[in-house]
Amino acid sequence: MILLAVKYANATLQRVEIITVSVLICLLIFELIRRRRLMERYAILWLLAGITILVLALGQDLLIKLTRTAGISYAPSAVFAIAFVFVLAMLIQFSMAISRLSDQNTALAQRLALLQERLEEGEDPQYAPPAGPPPPHVSSATDRD
Repeated sequence: MILLAVKYANATLQRVEIITVSVLICLLIFELIRRRRLMERYAILWLLAGITILVLALGQDLLIKLTRTAGISYAPSAVFAIAFVFVLAMLIQFSMAISRLSDQNTALAQRLALLQERLEEGEDPQYAPPAGPPPPHVSSATDRD
């Protein structure tokens, strides 16, 4: 009887800890957005992770059902497994952003090198033709007639 009460108290304590951590994560994300330290597109996945963990911690029946379906024997482990999946999703999202920024950085470095070469040759870069196609909002002289 005492062992069952201790086990129940540990499970309740773990549940409270998980709820507290997920609420703190959500509050931290909102504060980072408010201070403009985190962009909204990156915050969405963080908020989704925090809310999912909060729902699973509050909805004990849902957590138990998910635990049994996944074949996990200890319910709080399922919450951390789900959190791990979200961390993997965030790592993939950040890897994609880093790849995109690296490509943009390479393109900018190449354009800068071309401009620097024009300056060294004595050309005025202001009157040089653009490197790529004209932007879509710029109309040509034949369009105005």
